[in-house]
Amino acid sequence: MDVQRNYYGRLCTELYEILHEKAPQDELNFYLSYARKGQCILEALCGSGRFFVPFLEKGFEVKGVDNSPEMLDKLRQKAPCADVRLADMERYHPDERFDYVFISSGSVSLFTDMQQCRHILRTVYDLLKDGGKFVFAVDTIANRCEDDEDYKLSVSVKTEENHDLVLKTKNRYDEHTQTLFSPGVYELYDGGKLLRREYMDFQTHLYRLGEMEAMLQNVGFSSIAVYSSFEKELAVDNNSEFFLYECNR
Repeated sequence: MDVQRNYYGRLCTELYEILHEKAPQDELNFYLSYARKGQCILEALCGSGRFFVPFLEKGFEVKGVDNSPEMLDKLRQKAPCADVRLADMERYHPDERFDYVFISSGSVSLFTDMQQCRHILRTVYDLLKDGGKFVFAVDTIANRCEDDEDYKLSVSVKTEENHDLVLKTKNRYDEHTQTLFSPGVYELYDGGKLLRREYMDFQTHLYRLGEMEAMLQNVGFSSIAVYSSFEKELAVDNNSEFFLYECNR
């Protein structure tokens, strides 16, 4: 059984597109608030483009990078001329430097190896121009949940072909590493006939307030602000389901 950690394969991408075709408006507005015309902007981990495409449509000079060809194929269907590259963040070394880099939807939490996460932060730091801004989100320990012994039906949707696409998941939280393990099984059915099955080893690191700030400072980022809402309310405790970071090179 071939299982890749935090990789958005064919069925995962199809389900994601059905459930999350458009970016939440408040979150989109948050990332747009930092963008200025004439800037060179990068969306890292751009996925299928639900944030990327609105940036393009508003006339911003934006580029993207992601490691899932399935997700980038969806993005290119929406924006055939999009300047996006298939690459892992650790291996993304373009010639240009950026005024603004953002990573949406808590995707930084997918880097559960803290050494790898620090390397990603350093990569972003090096991609920025002096004075450039990095804005991103992480999930927090407020997302802890009870452990599941068995897989449970999480969601079921109809595809354009009128097939049934279902996701079964279970959760386990490791308090020591602050890692939420959420393995999933994606299944595509035509009536009662199983057409395709994919497994996903989904893991996220759940942050405490102060944890990410220390890593950002160690990398060299300055003027770090931490918000608990898209209205930019300052975070004061671990009760928010996400933290939003705004920092400068």
